[in-house]
Amino acid sequence: MKSLCFTALILSLITPAWTTTPTEQFYEELSFRNLKDGRVATRFSFKTVLNGSVPRDPSTLGQEDQSQHYRLFPLAMGQILREYALTELHLTLNAGNWDYDRWGYLDEPSVGTGAELWTWMADGAPSSIDERWEGTRNALGGLFCSSLGGLNDKRTTSPESVFRPEGDLPDWGKPHRLRHASLASENVCTENLTPFIKLLPCKALSGIATLLNPHRLFDADWHGLGVHVVWNEHTGVEISLVIQAVLNPFRFSQEKTIEWSFNSLFKKQVERQCPIASASTLSVSFPAGESWSLEPQGSKSEGGVSLYDLAQAQYPFDLQAKASTDLSTSVHEDFKPPLRVQRALNGPSQAYGRLSVSFSNTGAAPVQALYLETMPWLVQFYLHTLTASANGTENGELLSHIQYTPAVPHGKPATVQLEVHVPAYTEVLLTMEVAKSFLRYTDHPPDAQRGWDLPPAVVIPFLVEQNSSSNAISLRKLPRMYTNSLLVDLATPDFSMPYNVIIFTCSLIAFLFGSVFNMLTRNFVVVSLKDDSETEKP
Repeated sequence: MKSLCFTALILSLITPAWTTTPTEQFYEELSFRNLKDGRVATRFSFKTVLNGSVPRDPSTLGQEDQSQHYRLFPLAMGQILREYALTELHLTLNAGNWDYDRWGYLDEPSVGTGAELWTWMADGAPSSIDERWEGTRNALGGLFCSSLGGLNDKRTTSPESVFRPEGDLPDWGKPHRLRHASLASENVCTENLTPFIKLLPCKALSGIATLLNPHRLFDADWHGLGVHVVWNEHTGVEISLVIQAVLNPFRFSQEKTIEWSFNSLFKKQVERQCPIASASTLSVSFPAGESWSLEPQGSKSEGGVSLYDLAQAQYPFDLQAKASTDLSTSVHEDFKPPLRVQRALNGPSQAYGRLSVSFSNTGAAPVQALYLETMPWLVQFYLHTLTASANGTENGELLSHIQYTPAVPHGKPATVQLEVHVPAYTEVLLTMEVAKSFLRYTDHPPDAQRGWDLPPAVVIPFLVEQNSSSNAISLRKLPRMYTNSLLVDLATPDFSMPYNVIIFTCSLIAFLFGSVFNMLTRNFVVVSLKDDSETEKP
C-alpha cells in the first residue's frame, strides 16, 4: 500500500503542468491572405473554450464567488469577467488605417484606429452598470498597460442597434445593456503585446506564437490586437485572442521579388508544437487568377485555400510562398466592397466647420447603410443643417430613421444614427454644420497645438437583393466598416505666455528673496585699517 502511494506521489510530481482537463480546450490558428497589391494579411488566433461554464449572474455580486480553477483559460481575464459579471466583451487596439479598396474585408471587423471597447452586461447587480463599466475599463487598462481609463463617460455610448451581441445572452429575467467607447489617440505597442502573450497557455515558447516578433509586427502597414469573450449556450465561455497585421514582403526582401516566408516576414520560424493545443492549423489563400507555389505543400486545398495541420508538421517549420507569374498591382473585383465611405471635417474657422461623409456605391445593387457618428462634446452637431445629395442633386428621401442624442458639455458625447439609401452607381454626400467648443486652458492636452483626435464612424452596409422569380426584396448584411479618424483644430491659447510670466515672476522673486535674505543674514563688521606709516618700521 505504501509503495502504491509513493508511486502515485511520484507520478503527480513528474506529470507535466500542461496536462489538461476535459472541460477546457485550446485552439490556435494562423492564416495568410495574399492581397492583390502584393501585401500579406496575417491573422493569429488563439481560442480557449471553457466548456459548460456560464457567465456570473450579476445578482450574486454581493456574495462570495465560487473558486475559479483554470488550466488553460487565462486567469487574469477570468477574474475580470467574474468580478464585474460580464456576459460579452470586445477589446481592440489598432494602429493605421484599413484600406477597404485595396484589401477588402477582414475576418476581424473591428479595424478602427485606436482603442475600442464594448461590453454586454446584465442588470440587477448591487452596483450599477456604469460602475461595473468603469471598473472593467480600469482593470483592462491595467492588464494590457494601456490608457483605457480614458474611455470615461465623456466617450461612452450605447448604440445597441449597431453593436449586436455576437454570442448568446443568458435568460436571467433581467435586461442586458451595452456600453461602447473608443479612443482614437491610443496607440498599440510592445507594452500591449507583452501582457497579451502572457495570457496564452504556451506563451511565446512554442506553437505559432513563436512568430510574434514585435519588431516586425509593429513595423507593418497596419496592425492590431483584439480580445473577444462570448458565451455560447451549447459550449460555454469562449475567449479569442487575435493579432492581425498587413505586412509588405517587398520591404523585407533583398531581391525585391514576389515571395515570402516565415523567416522573411517575422525573422523567426516555428521551432516546436504547442503541446496543449487541441488543434493547430495554418491556412494560406491567394487572389483568384494568380498562381503561387508553396513549400512544403499543404495537406489539402479547398477553394483556393491551402490548409496545414501543424500537429503533423516537421519541425522546425518554415513556410515559403513564391509567385509563379508576374502580378499586377490592380485590385481584384472580389476584394472591393460595394460601398466606399470617406469622411472629412472642413472649415477655415476654429469655431465652426462642416462634416462631410461620402457614400459611393460601385455595384449594380442598391445598398442600405446604417451610419453611426459619435463625437466628443467639444464638437457639437447642428442637426437642422443635415442634407443629403445624390450625384450633386439634393434628395432628403435618402435618409431615414434619424436618431440624435445631443452632447452634454464635459459629460456625454453626441451621437447621430441614421439609415442612408445609396442607389446603384451613385455617390451620396451627407453634410452637416458643426460648432467647435472654446475650451478652458486646463481642458487642453499637453500637445494642444496638434489638435484633438476624433474616433472613426461606424457603417453597417446591407446589400439590397431582389429575387427574380418572386420579386421579393431581401437585405444581406455585410461586414462592419470603419471610416478614417479625424483631427480637429480648436482655438488654442498661447501657452508660451504663462511660461514667460512664470519665468519672469520666478526670476523677480528669486532676486528679491536673495537680496532680503542676504541683508538679514549678513553680519556687518566695522574694520579699521592702520596707516602704512605706522606699519612700516626701520
